[in-house]
Amino acid sequence: MKSTAQTPFAERAGRTLGRAWETALRLERKANGYLVAQGMNVSLAKGMLWAAKLALLALLLYGAFWVALLLGFALLVMWSSGNVPIEDEEEKAEWRFGWSGYGLYHGEVRIDPDYLNDDG
Repeated sequence: MKSTAQTPFAERAGRTLGRAWETALRLERKANGYLVAQGMNVSLAKGMLWAAKLALLALLLYGAFWVALLLGFALLVMWSSGNVPIEDEEEKAEWRFGWSGYGLYHGEVRIDPDYLNDDG
């Protein structure tokens, strides 16, 4: 039996996100204090920080929109390419004797690459 308890992934992830959140709050308070120390009104400093947050959110949403649009386009292309039949039964290439001798024919045209090297 193990002597130390294992920390689950969810707990580690939660602690990491909590530390990141605390760091962001500390930096926001520091920026607010800096703006107030420069002589800006407290309400105006908070408003500027909110404007910066909203601008960052808009930028992230803009990027997410284009990523989603590209993924949607890729899915549409993959879906549409899966619905196209590759060949019909009567258009399949087959090995047989034809006008140019024995070879691979598609319809009445010989398509195998070695027919140019034949002596006939």
